[in-house]
Amino acid sequence: MKFKSVIFDPIFRLGLLCLSLMAGLNSCSVVWMDQENCPQGLSLKFVYDHNMEYADAFNQKVHCVSVLVFDKDGHHLTTLVETSEALKDEDYRMKLDMEPGDYTLVAYGGLPCEDRSFNITPMGTRANSNLHISDLYAEMEHEDFVSDDAKHDFYHGMHNFSVAAKKVSEEEVSLIKNTNNIRIVLQQLNGEEMTADQFSFEITDDNSYMNHQNEVIPAGTVTYLPYSTGETTVGSAEDGETPIHAVYAEFSTSRLTTGTSPKLVIRNIEKDRDVINIPLNTYLLLLKSQKYDNMDSQEYLDRESDWSVVFFLDPGHRWINTHIVVNDWTVRINNTEL
Repeated sequence: MKFKSVIFDPIFRLGLLCLSLMAGLNSCSVVWMDQENCPQGLSLKFVYDHNMEYADAFNQKVHCVSVLVFDKDGHHLTTLVETSEALKDEDYRMKLDMEPGDYTLVAYGGLPCEDRSFNITPMGTRANSNLHISDLYAEMEHEDFVSDDAKHDFYHGMHNFSVAAKKVSEEEVSLIKNTNNIRIVLQQLNGEEMTADQFSFEITDDNSYMNHQNEVIPAGTVTYLPYSTGETTVGSAEDGETPIHAVYAEFSTSRLTTGTSPKLVIRNIEKDRDVINIPLNTYLLLLKSQKYDNMDSQEYLDRESDWSVVFFLDPGHRWINTHIVVNDWTVRINNTEL
């Protein structure tokens, strides 16, 4: 009588696979005939929780993503791009077959979108084996160092990982948002009506160029102009009749860092004098000192990306520089020479 080895029995093999899955094992850890076909490579999850809510908002906020993969020596291997609705799925993973080894990836959210506001250097857009990770830069779009449009949200992430033989490496890359929306409001206290065209608004900063580690590299000072201005009424005075008028200007900028010195300048055009001329970071960070004093200044600037700053004007359109409101928090200034 001839006996048939059970290892070749299809039913036995199916049962063995089911048992291994139930035990939480990778099916490739089971010795069976077609083990050489087991997958290996990368399964990548994206996370954007570097925000003030500490909540992952990747699937809601990031609409396209590019991932550049480099070997252990920093040479570019391949670039993966995803622009489909798949990114909205909380279970989305970017997958790539890879040989065993050590790797580094750089991820850019918002880069491959049609309305992107940033580009990587020309070498970085090609799958060129001569490209080194140190040659990878991201540059904000501008016109002769003037920027007056609403930037498409831009994110950066970098991650080192390893791939083992016959195994899929499940990795997670955390993203940092590199774009800011800054709304400046001038509020008149005596009820005098104002219009936005009475003032000029600008923010200056040298922050349009970032290396692969997301560090801002000096490239020239950019003048940010408002992409939106206007007037509004924000309520009434204590008498209940006198309207409180305000004007606003909205800016979109690249990453704010403690290593640069952005400046906010608002001028009264008719009187040809500055209403506001301040180091922007200093005033934005005043809020951190009240509620987030245990948070590093750079982390705070990275986590917060939507800013609202209210300045109060006296009858002569001069700033009453004793307090301002930043993101609905009143900041009282004791040192008026900040």
